[in-house]
Amino acid sequence: MKRLVLLLPLAIFLGVALFLYRGLFLDPSELPSALIGKPFPAFSLPAVQGDATLTREDLKGKPALVNVWATWCVACRAEHPVLNKLAELGVTIHGVNYKDDNADALKWLKEFHDPYQLNINDARGSLGLDLGVYGAPETFLIDKQGIIRHKFVGVIDERVWREQLAPLYQQLVDEVSP
Repeated sequence: MKRLVLLLPLAIFLGVALFLYRGLFLDPSELPSALIGKPFPAFSLPAVQGDATLTREDLKGKPALVNVWATWCVACRAEHPVLNKLAELGVTIHGVNYKDDNADALKWLKEFHDPYQLNINDARGSLGLDLGVYGAPETFLIDKQGIIRHKFVGVIDERVWREQLAPLYQQLVDEVSP
């Protein structure tokens, strides 16, 4: 009995250590999303620019990236030039300005350029909550019906676009083309 009492803490320690060791090799950008294969959440929020109210219906029509961003997000600043380049190449990108001041967002877009065809002002974070957003930047790939097909957490750089997102985006574009 004494031996079992002595071995129990060791067994617990080894189990926890094995669990933590496995975590070292997981990709943090591969956070699972229960929304894959489901419609983009319903919302009715103001646009960052102008007086329009945007809804889920506004996102439908063609495949798009939906990029969650904020002016307070340092990683978003690193990602923004790549998004501008993608927009210039014809990639459809919609923005969700997450938990941010709209005046700051307008200043940011004027200073760093605006890659977004639509830009949703999610000042309270309600849409972000419905999307399961952990923080910015996060990007969702939606098809022409507004169904979420992929979620990427982190900065989209040229390598991420080329190796991970571009093939998925192109596949959705090809499905639309006759």
